[in-house]
Amino acid sequence: ARGVAAQGSLLFCDEPTSGLSATDAELCVKALRVVAKRMNVLTLVVIHQPRREVAELFDTLVLLTSNPGRMAYFGPMGEAASHMETCGYPVPAHASATDYYLDLLTPGAELDASDALVAAFATQQKPGLAGVIEEALAVEGRTAKEMLLAAQEQALGGSPGASAPKARLGPYAVPFSRQVLTLLRRKVLLTLRNPGAIGTQIAMPAVMGVVLGAVFQGIGNHAFGIAQLQFVFILLTMLSLQSLPLMPLLIEERVFMKLETSERLYREAAHILSTLCVTVPLSLLGATVQTLIIYGFAQLPLDYLPTIL
Repeated sequence: ARGVAAQGSLLFCDEPTSGLSATDAELCVKALRVVAKRMNVLTLVVIHQPRREVAELFDTLVLLTSNPGRMAYFGPMGEAASHMETCGYPVPAHASATDYYLDLLTPGAELDASDALVAAFATQQKPGLAGVIEEALAVEGRTAKEMLLAAQEQALGGSPGASAPKARLGPYAVPFSRQVLTLLRRKVLLTLRNPGAIGTQIAMPAVMGVVLGAVFQGIGNHAFGIAQLQFVFILLTMLSLQSLPLMPLLIEERVFMKLETSERLYREAAHILSTLCVTVPLSLLGATVQTLIIYGFAQLPLDYLPTIL
């Protein structure tokens, strides 16, 4: 999902159907096929024992043996059965083709024919593939920018009036402003869904304000002295430590941020900016509530309040 969101040109899927039922596995592969066709993404899938309906969704098949890994077939999925028949191993009429391929390519199995199929690949398919590779290496390829522009033209389909996303020449799928807005929306929704986040920044300062105000209740009615200085010092210390309870939450979010930024979904600066846009106002609101509660208990002159705030 992160690779699709980042609009990658290559998508590697290592056993995406593991643990799924046959029906869910088919739905998963169908979704990957839609991504490959509609977004022009080359999708490479490692899969074991797909049923016939799932196998037919793939365009190209690569069969590998195990211990050691050797290529036994590379070509269209629809031509695999005819290739096996040419090699002397026709697929039984009532057998699953993919299960039969695995039986042939598993060393030590009852139907093991891995050595024969590897040798057949080396004589029948490998020379042609080597020639194609040599021809491709002899042609000077296009730059990354040229390939991206060509992909955009392909998406337009030669229609002047058609619309297509602008060619993305950088590592990120969307501009910085879009990253900030998306992350800000997610941060606001997560904060609203988490009462603890709001309680940590507003309810806890309010409770601390009541406790601290009770300790210094009525101190403003006395002459200015050491007690008032202690009150101001403690109040400023509490305000400076206002955001300390947020540290566990920020550390937890940092883990997800590092994972997502490694996929080039957004910049770290976008995450920091969106987090500040939510946590700073909440922290200021909590500090204001705490100060007003303490001031109400302490009964200090209102002339000092602007200085503290």
